Parts: sequence; C-alpha cells; structure tokens
Amino acid sequence: MEGSEFTEPRFFGAIAESGARVLLIGRRAMVALGIPVLTADYDLWVAFEDVEKLNEALAPLDFVANRAPDEARSTGRYALENDEHVDVMVARAATTPTGERLAFDDAWARRQTVPFEALQVAIPCIEDLVTTKRWSSREKDVRDIQLIEALRRTRP
Repeated sequence: MEGSEFTEPRFFGAIAESGARVLLIGRRAMVALGIPVLTADYDLWVAFEDVEKLNEALAPLDFVANRAPDEARSTGRYALENDEHVDVMVARAATTPTGERLAFDDAWARRQTVPFEALQVAIPCIEDLVTTKRWSSREKDVRDIQLIEALRRTRP
C-alpha cells in the first residue's frame, strides 16, 4: 500500500486556495499558537455552504469524505481521510453545555491568522478557541483551556 502525498504545506495551501471559509480548531490550533500539546489529527470548522469547496480542494491530496455534503450538514460532522484523519464540523453554530452559543459567522469575523511557512492559517480568536474547547468539556479540554488562558495572560 502506498502512502498519500500529504504534507502540511500542501494541506493548508489547498484549503487557503479553495475559497472555503475554514477555521482550524482543536489542538492543532493550539499548536499553531505555540502551545506544546500533542495531537494525532486535524479538526476543522467549515462554513455550512463551503463543504463542497473544502472537499474538492482536498481531493487531490487523496482525502475522501465519509459522508456526502448534505448528510454532513444534517449530522453536523464528517471526516476526511487518507493516511491522515481530519474531523470536520459543519454547523452554523454550536452551544456549550452551559448554553454559550458560538456562530461560525461570528467566529470567522473575529478569526486570527497565524503564519505557517509561506501561508496564513485561520484559527478562532483566543476567546472563541476557548469556547470551542468548552463544547465537549472533556478533562483534556479543561486542561487545554488552562493552557490557552495562560497564553492569553502572557500576550498583550
């Protein structure tokens, strides 16, 4: 079996060139901010209407969606897979267990970009990244929030 042609520069470059509104979330967003955490996959939040753009952009890298776009929209999630695993959230908004709602359009408007090689990668602003970590409220998310908050205190 032959491995895919995956590299992060090609991955993020394909997303950037697609025109799709996509936010890198999860631990990879934390890594992009310089927080030293380990993760094995990628987590993306894509605009509800941009699923097809994202899928088409990543198809040349041999990523295959496990759900059709309409099914992904109805379930709110899908995965793109080759040798890598990309969890993709497709929701206009999500709510934490305590009722804090975050809309994609608001997170996109407040996004920050971080440099990655010759590219810029879009991630949520710090406050919104914390909110995304509150969606699941797993023990590791609580620890991640503490790390993000510590980073926030060190930045002007």
